[in-house]
Amino acid sequence: MEKLEGLVAPKFSLKNEKGEIISLDDFAGKQYVVLYFYPKDSTPGCTTEACEFRDANADFSDLNAVILGVSADDEKAHTKFIEKHGLPFSLLIDDTHEISEAYGVWKLKKNFGKEYMGIERTTFLIDPTGTVVKEWRKVKVKDHVEEVLHTLKSLIKDGE
Repeated sequence: MEKLEGLVAPKFSLKNEKGEIISLDDFAGKQYVVLYFYPKDSTPGCTTEACEFRDANADFSDLNAVILGVSADDEKAHTKFIEKHGLPFSLLIDDTHEISEAYGVWKLKKNFGKEYMGIERTTFLIDPTGTVVKEWRKVKVKDHVEEVLHTLKSLIKDGE
């Protein structure tokens, strides 16, 4: 998969945990979007990542950015995950993998000798014009949220 950095972000309209349709166009001209793809609700790495985004949510909000998580889990799993960890942002349902494929994060994965298709942990920072300004592929959870926040601060500072 070629990099999306510098390109117009693939459009999406996905249901969130409440059954509401959330589209990239909802934020056009208004906000940065931190779009993070993760493999599965309530698994250790995904929980750590979600909680770190939760803890930094106010900082992102202060920088005019919205956080959106995407996985193939359903409304029930997303709702349980959000309630258990007090997540203040929407989790989007990509059960057809269409958006994950459009962003190039639906990959062949290997775990304990088994091969299967799944979401590779990836984050995209999309500016208000709809352009992917930064992407992080094969994300390691440790320090990732801090790096995304630092990148956003730098972009805003450079743009002033």
